[in-house]
Amino acid sequence: MKAVRAIAAAALALLAASGTLLAESAACAPDRLDIRGDWGEARFSVELAATRESQARGLMFRESLAASHGMLFVYERPGTPAFWMKNTLIPLDMLFITPEGVVQHVHPEAVPGDETPIRGGDGVLAVFEIRGGLASAIGIGPGDEIRHPAFGTGAAWACAEEPAQ
Repeated sequence: MKAVRAIAAAALALLAASGTLLAESAACAPDRLDIRGDWGEARFSVELAATRESQARGLMFRESLAASHGMLFVYERPGTPAFWMKNTLIPLDMLFITPEGVVQHVHPEAVPGDETPIRGGDGVLAVFEIRGGLASAIGIGPGDEIRHPAFGTGAAWACAEEPAQ
């Protein structure tokens, strides 16, 4: 338990040092994603996988991923996307997100190179991939809310809203 707390504290310190914890409001942007839950709020720089080609490639062949960065896959309509880790060199956490911008499922620590399909259930509009182990360290889980322009004004945490203080 001490080790888990130490990892969580280190992850939060890293996010705070890199300026990714939300301290004040800011407008939404396609290259940024905010997450909030009962643990607090965090901000990530986002690489958007919007084309079929960029979605097929994902984070393959990357040797590292900064703690404050992630890749967001947004689909035309909700469905049941499946991911695998073929040619992916780093462990990843996958957040499966509903059209309302709510985390439906977190798949932790996807194993590099594993070709087993990873699914997050039905009704998924987007998937956000972050560094493996980070979701657990921060406390990200089902029910947490995402703020990004991809989720529109009907989102649980719409871009027009100010963050909770």
